[in-house]
Amino acid sequence: MDDLSARLDAVWRIEGASVVAALTRMTGDVATAEDCASEALVAALRQWGESGVPRNPGAWLTAVAKRRAIDGWRGGERAEARDRQLAHLQAGEVAPESESISDDELRLLFVSCHPVLSRESQVALTLRVVGGLSTTEIARLLLTSVATVQARITRAKKTLSAASVPFATPAPDEWDARLAAVLAVVYLIFTEGYASTTGTELLRPHLAREALRLGRMLAALTPAEPEVHGLVALMELQSSRFAARVDARGDAVLLSDQDRSRWDVTQIRRGREALARADSLGHGRGPYALQAAIAACHACAPSVESTDWETIVVLYEALGRLTGNPVVALNRAIAVSMVSGPEAGLASVEQVADSRGLRGSHLLPSVRGELLTQLGRTAEAASELRAAADLAANDRVAGSLRSRAEALSSIAPTSAESRHSRGLSTKYTYE
Repeated sequence: MDDLSARLDAVWRIEGASVVAALTRMTGDVATAEDCASEALVAALRQWGESGVPRNPGAWLTAVAKRRAIDGWRGGERAEARDRQLAHLQAGEVAPESESISDDELRLLFVSCHPVLSRESQVALTLRVVGGLSTTEIARLLLTSVATVQARITRAKKTLSAASVPFATPAPDEWDARLAAVLAVVYLIFTEGYASTTGTELLRPHLAREALRLGRMLAALTPAEPEVHGLVALMELQSSRFAARVDARGDAVLLSDQDRSRWDVTQIRRGREALARADSLGHGRGPYALQAAIAACHACAPSVESTDWETIVVLYEALGRLTGNPVVALNRAIAVSMVSGPEAGLASVEQVADSRGLRGSHLLPSVRGELLTQLGRTAEAASELRAAADLAANDRVAGSLRSRAEALSSIAPTSAESRHSRGLSTKYTYE
């Protein structure tokens, strides 16, 4: 049963968004779609144990969930609710040819980012139903509590249902009101794929690929929006490194140790072209384009030592002013250490040490530990790395941090003059 549960979990992580999207298209209600999908998962756990996993598990889950929806309508709901749902079934199964967003998941993304919801609720709900992320993963991505995320998602579903928001493509003149939230969700889905917050794997490539697919579609829909191209550029550039970021055992390969010949030069080229398109629109770089520019500095450098760290510091400063994100400030501190030494980097870290967004995160002590190691303060460094390991929710990240803490007692102190980037994995921005 444990093996089946793990297999079903893997199937849901890959297929869940498309299943919920298809059901929302059919029922016209996100909450109903998720309830029916959950019932299908329960049925799968029971039936697959006897008959085996079907050849197309996503289609199986969708078919069973649709039957659950129809059974629910026949089971005594109020007539008006049943009629409304059946109308969705009749009119919503096939998208009108006039709709400009033909992809179910992209349409669900726009529906979940409806202006009737607060920005926080839009992002939390969409990460759940489109990204398929758990509330724990969403809470860590948003630097908030699980209870807060759960409340936002529940409230959002009720609001959409009460407002009778249809599962229909918004008109192009309605896109602007939703685009910022849509981009934020795509970005966070990619972030989770790039560096998984929980579990036993460092990467979740299927999430990153899905985010990139959605981003490319958005760029085709909104070619005059520079931040859409900036986000696509960021995802292309960061995806280019996937093959080099983990070793054969699935453990992290630090930036300084990555085989750059394994970086995907085609994706790097596409990323630079997307960034050039964003710049050509003449509106200045927003947060996604700035991050793409940082990623381009790494992607185009033949080594860590030859990376243009001075430019990266300036880009992080601009990004920090736009976002006020403490993780951006933490990343800037890493770049500062590469320009001015680990002591200067450590001083920059202490400036953001009390930020609420970093409380409970392993990022702050892990960066401290790396910089203290470079300063030769190994006992303090080991303590920080152990603290980071205790806070890390991803098992591989925690294991790596503990191994480095244990190894400190057996290595010579690191000279500040021989500093190297340790390729720290951070959220929201990428080294």
